Amino acid sequence: MKALTFSGDLRFERNASVPRREDEALVQVICAGICNTDLEIVKGYAGFHGIPGHEFVGRVVESPDPLLMEKRVVGEINAGCGRCELCLLGDPRHCADRTVLGIKGRDGAFAEFLSLPTRNLIEVPSSVSDDAALFVEPLAAACNILEQVEITSADAVAVIGDGKLAQLVVIALARTSLLTVIGRHREKLELAQSFGAHRVLLDEPSLLSECSASFDVVIEASGSPSGLATALSVVKPRGRVVLKSTHHQTTPVELSQIVVNEVTIVGSRCGRFRSALDLLVSNPIDLSALISQRLALEEGLRAFEEAAAPQCLKVVLQME
Repeated sequence: MKALTFSGDLRFERNASVPRREDEALVQVICAGICNTDLEIVKGYAGFHGIPGHEFVGRVVESPDPLLMEKRVVGEINAGCGRCELCLLGDPRHCADRTVLGIKGRDGAFAEFLSLPTRNLIEVPSSVSDDAALFVEPLAAACNILEQVEITSADAVAVIGDGKLAQLVVIALARTSLLTVIGRHREKLELAQSFGAHRVLLDEPSLLSECSASFDVVIEASGSPSGLATALSVVKPRGRVVLKSTHHQTTPVELSQIVVNEVTIVGSRCGRFRSALDLLVSNPIDLSALISQRLALEEGLRAFEEAAAPQCLKVVLQME
């Protein structure tokens, strides 16, 4: 099969092995999205070697569960051992022996086929387009914030960043509280407003000084090592900062600021796909504005270059 592979450098291969795993479903990938984590992986993040990619929509072509055959699906990216306490409780996101699609110990979605356990696959309702379903994984990560942190309409909330994930955080939280988005790109900030942001601010010292220590909750979704410093500069004493960014670089931080201001830091990773799909069904949103470009898998190296451009949002690899 055709695939993008990473082993110190990113390559396009025409004859990669089809990833069949015992007792798992084989999914033919329809399309896959490049996210910031993928960009960090090819810089060395997570020490991953193999086929990257974890945001996808596909169709089941082989399955031990016949009810899944030919279904259009998305897939939870954490595949747990199935035996530990966390897995038995139905939440493998922190299983010590988990593999993670395209990130840890499991080939991912930048290929014609991928393999996942049937319990990880969720059928996409007919009312949800491929383009919308492609965002289920990052939208679930955005929705996960509300599982971890209580946010009410009385809270002043800021989102640091204006990229793909930050836009989805706005969508997930806009009905909960009035949001301020702090970013570096005017056109992306305008997009955040169209998705429900109440106010937008350019990430410039002169403007940020006006909102120092202004927010009860700050969501750091910039994808940049500098995002945490910005978040800490605008959060109130005893406020909460939710960290969504993952990157290969070291994050500089003044810990005394956290101690003196008694700031709570919450790490936030993967969310539940079902809640994200339910949101897309109940509140149909046109997410096409988040797609900057579509390229064939054969153009994968160019796709990664395009995805790394500051003005870019989502680059989609189209398999069929």
